[in-house]
Amino acid sequence: QLQFVESGGGVVQTGESLRLSCTSRGFNLARYAVGWFRQTPGKAREWVSCISRGGESTIYADSVKGRFSIIKDDAAYTTSLEMSNLKPEDTGTYYCAADVRLVPGGVCIHPREEWGRGLPVTVSS
Repeated sequence: QLQFVESGGGVVQTGESLRLSCTSRGFNLARYAVGWFRQTPGKAREWVSCISRGGESTIYADSVKGRFSIIKDDAAYTTSLEMSNLKPEDTGTYYCAADVRLVPGGVCIHPREEWGRGLPVTVSS
C-alpha cells in the first residue's frame, strides 16, 4: 500500500486559509501522480485536485478552482493542498492519495482506493 503521514487540518472561519500535507511512507513519491479527495457531510467522497507524476499537469474540481492549490515536492516526498478563501461547504475530511489517474476531460480517479484516516477540516460561518 502507498501510505502517507498526514498533517494539517483544523477549524477555521469563512474566508481563512489552511494547508494540508502528506509525506509518503516508504515509497518514492516521484513515481506517482498524486491527488486530494474529500468527503463532505452527507456526500460521497469526491476528488478535489490532482497533479501528474512530473508536476506538469494539475486539475481542480470546479468547486475549488481559484481557491485551492496542489503542490508536489518530490525531494521532500510531500504533497500539500493550500486552501484559501475557505467556505462552510468545504467542511469535511480530506484525503491524499498516490497513483491517481488524471482522466481526459478533467477528472481525477483513484483506482487503488487506498485511503488513510484523513484530515478533518471545519469551516465555520
